[in-house]
Amino acid sequence: MEYRKLGAGALEVSAVGLGCLAMTGAYGPADEAECVALIRRGLRRGLTLIDTADFYGAGRNEELVGRAVAGHRDQAVLATRGGLRAERPDGPPKIVDGRPRYLRTACEASLRRLGVDHVDLYYLGRVDPKVPVEESVGALGELVAEGKIRHIGLSEATADELRGGHAAHPVTALQSEYSLWERHVEAEILPAARELGIGFVAHTPLGKGLLTRALAEPDQLRPGDIRLNHPRFQGESFRHNVQLAAELDAVVADTGLGAAQLALGWLLARGNDIVPIPGTRSGAHLAANLSAADVRLSAELVERLSTLVPPERVTGPRTPVRR
Repeated sequence: MEYRKLGAGALEVSAVGLGCLAMTGAYGPADEAECVALIRRGLRRGLTLIDTADFYGAGRNEELVGRAVAGHRDQAVLATRGGLRAERPDGPPKIVDGRPRYLRTACEASLRRLGVDHVDLYYLGRVDPKVPVEESVGALGELVAEGKIRHIGLSEATADELRGGHAAHPVTALQSEYSLWERHVEAEILPAARELGIGFVAHTPLGKGLLTRALAEPDQLRPGDIRLNHPRFQGESFRHNVQLAAELDAVVADTGLGAAQLALGWLLARGNDIVPIPGTRSGAHLAANLSAADVRLSAELVERLSTLVPPERVTGPRTPVRR
């Protein structure tokens, strides 16, 4: 397993991490005991970066991750997020809350659910338009001073928000969506992160399953699957995007690599400051994802992939429809 350092703070993590969103029902029912075993299997294979959030499964996701790393804390780099909350305990996280008092309460609750005395990377889940980013990050800086957080991250921040937050306290990582067919960060956000020495953690690197060719028909999505609320998975957009992803099949045939390995390998080749965090509940998929860290794509293959699935050909916005 290759390891990379995020940001000037030199937080070392596995080159491919694990996103845990799917483990508490976001993509339909999940066997939590199997998910705990999956995380431990990943740790044995050299995986270190485990990514969760306090609003995944209304806190149950952090509890699951906490069970998984119990007895293995020194092998795991734990990342979680706060700053988004629901209107009701079982509701979706619709309210952005970057108030310092709320962030302290949220972080301490995360520590209790995870069963740890600190998290290695704590993200401001979204920048609150009502609270200057400097205030929110400054509050997280206080938690760093208290030893409850080792490193600060921002999630889905703009270039200006990155600069403002970093001025208040060093930011180690930015997490945002980045993949073969979602490259909005390339124009301003990723260059700003690099200018500031901030590492980049790429969520949704496999297009929520479309880039892996795991989905072919809308009826594969079960009730409760959050993708049903995403425009890219609806109607004609879904059918169009499935056909677009099918263009990867020729590269799979030519290289002998899997679609997931190609998509993750492409991201890893964009810079050694980039760490993708694909999510899965499958042992076979976990093994394939982690093996991408050992894949070296030629410059010619990287360029071929870049032109094969360009973002401008994807139909539908990337953000979900809020109900």
